[in-house]
Amino acid sequence: MSTTTDSAPARPLPVLDEADTGPFWQACGEHRLTYQRHRSTGEVVFYPRGHDDPDLETLDSTGRGTVYTFTVVRQHGHPFFRAHAPYTVAYVDLDEGFRILTEVIAEPGTLHVGQRVQLDWEDHDGTAVPVFRPAR
Repeated sequence: MSTTTDSAPARPLPVLDEADTGPFWQACGEHRLTYQRHRSTGEVVFYPRGHDDPDLETLDSTGRGTVYTFTVVRQHGHPFFRAHAPYTVAYVDLDEGFRILTEVIAEPGTLHVGQRVQLDWEDHDGTAVPVFRPAR
């Protein structure tokens, strides 16, 4: 698990009390990656949303998935990301059937499409940001 330092520029963080995504980010603060599924159809919904649909259930992901595609970011205008570069951003297909855009903590040049990855967390005051690492 990674943690930010006081000397580093601050990462932009989500609005934690936003009606639709607030519960998702609150769960992330507990190191839970949540998604929703329709009980009747089995359809997966991601990002979890605050819909008033009694057929939606919220579930926890195992945090294991496969890299669908990725890119290495070498330049960025925001101070946090500029200090963080180079870093890898990927679409990861989770085993539960949803796709997430996320950072994968890996040395540039070592990640490949189809590689298995696992969930990790970058902790911040009030929440945590889901990131992934190559699976062991």
